[in-house]
Amino acid sequence: MDAPSCRWVLAADDPAGLAAFYGALLHQPPVAGQGPSHWLVGLPAGGRLEIYAPARSRRRPRQEGRLALCLQRRAGPEGTGGAMLQAWISEAEAAGARLLEGPRQEPFGWEAWLTDPEDNRLLLLVAA
Repeated sequence: MDAPSCRWVLAADDPAGLAAFYGALLHQPPVAGQGPSHWLVGLPAGGRLEIYAPARSRRRPRQEGRLALCLQRRAGPEGTGGAMLQAWISEAEAAGARLLEGPRQEPFGWEAWLTDPEDNRLLLLVAA
């Protein structure tokens, strides 16, 4: 029996727009999925992010929750984690993200909390 694959699935009002946002942050081109309201973005470490518009009969309202997507990069030479994160935040904001909690250094690296263009929580992490 094959091992199951892992995918993140995000409901979106504008699936193409949200796929473009995550494609830009992940440096992966979005690919049309199984119809005009379904998009795929490859994840650099494997797997993929699937973005879709829910059927009208099963609306998925926007909601705040504890689940968030975390995009992670490794810090470069000593002392560059904060600068790397700040540049990444600027890239995300230019693509439509909104900063919730600015850069903060933690024992495991630098982090910042944002929302994507559809108000899903997003953690950007530059690991130490």
